[in-house]
Amino acid sequence: MSSAQMTPPASPRKRVLLAAPRGYCAGVDRAVVTVEKALELYGPPVYVRKEIVHNKHVVTTLEKRGAIFVDETQQVPEGATVVFSAHGVAPVVHEEARSLGLKTIDATCPLVTKVHREAVRFATHDYDILLIGHEGHEEVVGTSGEAPEHITLVEGPDDVDHITVRDPEKVVWLSQTTLSVDETMETVRRLRERFPAMQDPPSDDICYATQNRQLAVKQMAKDCDLMIVVGSRNSSNSVRLVEVALEHGARAGHLVDYADEIDPTWLDDVEVVGVTSGASVPEVLVRGVLDFLAGRGYDEVTPVIAAEESLTFSLPNEIRRDLKARGMSDKMRHDGSFAGSLH
Repeated sequence: MSSAQMTPPASPRKRVLLAAPRGYCAGVDRAVVTVEKALELYGPPVYVRKEIVHNKHVVTTLEKRGAIFVDETQQVPEGATVVFSAHGVAPVVHEEARSLGLKTIDATCPLVTKVHREAVRFATHDYDILLIGHEGHEEVVGTSGEAPEHITLVEGPDDVDHITVRDPEKVVWLSQTTLSVDETMETVRRLRERFPAMQDPPSDDICYATQNRQLAVKQMAKDCDLMIVVGSRNSSNSVRLVEVALEHGARAGHLVDYADEIDPTWLDDVEVVGVTSGASVPEVLVRGVLDFLAGRGYDEVTPVIAAEESLTFSLPNEIRRDLKARGMSDKMRHDGSFAGSLH
């Protein structure tokens, strides 16, 4: 028997493809820092209407610091401080807060605010607005509340045949900011077949961070036996990342909040693991997943860089004003880190 015949087969080369960009976007960073600064300024408790962002770890950590999350404005004691989440609220919520004498801090992502303004503008000109999004999602509820008599929700391509409008010449589409780019464009294509004169929004509604994170996954997916997306199940953009991975060639894909949710059997016969995270996920959770994988032989990590991000947002005016008055810093974090213990 030759020496070549006696050579054992090479072991699989276990490695990780790590998406970039991933994790915190500018709007999430702004919202989380807003709650942190409010707690520093006013002391606990600070009330937050709905989850400030859709991430279990972030919400739990802020609760430990004194934030109290409520579902409705009426649950906030009269005269207290309340922060509105990054997903935005309808005008009626602002009216409720005023009637209760609440001190309000609006942490709505500026890109969501842009969609609200588009809805108001087109409603003022008596357009029918076709809002592409998921029923019940807080962002959709907030946007719809700007002009409920003008807005019709379109959840996807299958809804298109059932849509009616008053005047096919006065129709515009808008969208939730965290959707699948591909599915949204397919919905728009189907809508335009029915309403050829339909206008586009003045600028892209799907946010830059959602698009960039999906782009990185598209580039990685075909090379991945398994895609692990770090994110919470109520995070629309995180759920979309799993779907995008599977649509573009990943053999398997799973969404986890923490590394200890990874089932070791997912790694059976897996050579390449892709790792990314949704736009509301702190980097500490991604590090936990990488440590978990390294402990099982996946210690070679290769970044897959799809885009560079430099966009930042200032804190809400109320916070900046009060910080300045007290000589405190309004410095933003920008790196997606988030203090707090891992689960």
